[in-house]
Amino acid sequence: MNLQKFIRNHVEYRIDPLTSGQSRINPKRAKRAKQTENNVEQRGIISRSKTQCIFCPNQIEKQTTEFPTDICQTGRIKEGETTIFPNLYPFAENHAVGVITTEHFLDLDQFTEELLKDNLVASRDYILSINANNHKARFPTYIWNYMPPSAGSIIHPHVQIMVDTEPIPEIKKFLQKSKKYFQNNKKNYWQVLVEDEKKLGQRYIGGSDMLALIASFAPRGFNEVQFIFQGISSLSELTLKLIDDFVSCLVKLLNGYKELGVGAFNLVTYSSAVNQNHEYYWLNMKLISRPFPKGVYTNDTGPMERLYDVWVIDTLPEMVAEKLRIHF
Repeated sequence: MNLQKFIRNHVEYRIDPLTSGQSRINPKRAKRAKQTENNVEQRGIISRSKTQCIFCPNQIEKQTTEFPTDICQTGRIKEGETTIFPNLYPFAENHAVGVITTEHFLDLDQFTEELLKDNLVASRDYILSINANNHKARFPTYIWNYMPPSAGSIIHPHVQIMVDTEPIPEIKKFLQKSKKYFQNNKKNYWQVLVEDEKKLGQRYIGGSDMLALIASFAPRGFNEVQFIFQGISSLSELTLKLIDDFVSCLVKLLNGYKELGVGAFNLVTYSSAVNQNHEYYWLNMKLISRPFPKGVYTNDTGPMERLYDVWVIDTLPEMVAEKLRIHF
């Protein structure tokens, strides 16, 4: 594994070993003056949003639509406290919302393994149901935007589940680059990455025998952690054992984020097609922190990221791993 980095003017330039994407890391930037750092009371935001929340138990049946019977005979997919229904404002061919809990708000250290497991099981069921009804809908995505700075428009904890005919371009790039690496090296890139990071010990955080958590060498987001699932390529292949391992690790990470002062995050998945297992590709996910919810705040994404595909970061991955490893 070629982990390239070089230093210019105290800035670390790091190159992603799979995609060749560039990150620039300077921990000193975390200390720079920010004139928008005055906190707005978070409880006020939460209480105001609760009065008209369409995802709360007293509104969800009235305000959300149902699936056609060929997708779900009961109209909505339910598992524990999770309820999944069609997204009224989709940005994918098949786009559902999965409400995680009946509570309007949960802090990062209040999410339980049971809540997250039920949500992922129900989401997997939705993905399989869509694909069974339309075999051309093959590429699943599971996204969790927590709190408004992550682009979540509703406070109530919920995820987005999509199933598309074509993969998202970034996922297509992951699949193509992984295949090319396999053809050139006769090895699975993701397996080599996990083995090398475990040996180095600098960015490896923890996990299980089937799941590895690593602070990404060249992160695209703040406090970025990558989940790598051994031996499977698609979200549709998640077994109950893998889901148990994942939610156990995710709860630990969210507790770690809470201690770091994180108040918003994004979780995204990079999955191959439904029921498609590649010897060159392993299912992986990324978790990144976003700015703490405030009335006005300094966004962690600027023109370098949005327009140039260069990711300017102010925390070293090795520091992220050191702070989060204690929770494992």
